[in-house]
Amino acid sequence: MKTIEINHLTKDYGHHKGVFDVSFSVNEGEILGFLGPNGSGKTTTIRHLMGFIKPDQGNTTILGLDTFKQADLVQNQLGYLPGEIAFMEDMTAKDFIEFMAEMKNMPSMKKAKELMDYFELDSNIKIKKMSKGMKQKVALVIAFMQDAPILILDEPTSGLDPLMQNKFVELIKKEKAEGKTILMSSHIFEEIEHTCDRVVIIREGKIVAKESMENLKHHRHKHYEIVFKDSKDALSFSQLYKDHISINNRTVILSLKGEVNTLIQNLSHYDVVDILVREQSLEELFMHYYGGNDHD
Repeated sequence: MKTIEINHLTKDYGHHKGVFDVSFSVNEGEILGFLGPNGSGKTTTIRHLMGFIKPDQGNTTILGLDTFKQADLVQNQLGYLPGEIAFMEDMTAKDFIEFMAEMKNMPSMKKAKELMDYFELDSNIKIKKMSKGMKQKVALVIAFMQDAPILILDEPTSGLDPLMQNKFVELIKKEKAEGKTILMSSHIFEEIEHTCDRVVIIREGKIVAKESMENLKHHRHKHYEIVFKDSKDALSFSQLYKDHISINNRTVILSLKGEVNTLIQNLSHYDVVDILVREQSLEELFMHYYGGNDHD
């Protein structure tokens, strides 16, 4: 069943800014990674899902409810983490979290307290004295404490240190195991790889790819750094792979998808000193869809 649906969504701010004929969906119990550089339309799309913006064309629905016309009903089913968070800076984290819990009519603070402990949040500090990472912990507690069936998370680990990023990944896996539906925008590709079932990639306000994580992994290249005994061998070998190669004296750097047996057979004719193999990162793979440019 489709929990979140975006149908031909268009919001044109002029000067090629906005989103244009965007369509995709998130299935019940699925984690979908929503990827794109800054200014690509991720946050605009998410703000439509939250009912903050009226579309020029198309519509967005959650659980079959129009997210703009029935925003109040929709938001009761959501945990939301915005990309830019507005805090009451003079409050302590504890007071602000309790204030938000009251706004959401939460009957208990049990889940919130568990999350504060989990993220090692010192909740007695005033928000204005907090680092970006500490503020992000507060936002994560607020997003997850309602135990809502649907989570919409805009750059959820922004400002977190690697340890807390790992804790976030473990939390997301736990939420998925409980059947939650999650839409998550992120720039951290390891985070996407370890949590998401599918990805949707947006660039300049338009969807450029919809892929399963399994399919993306299948299409990865491998990078080979091969050191030959002498530069003549390196040059000779490089002639076999002209389109996928760079060469520096005795070292050849090669990028290939599959073809491992052929590579080994070709190398068997040369004196190889060393070989280093690594898999193409998801970030490198996504750069294909970004066109190799950062549009921040």
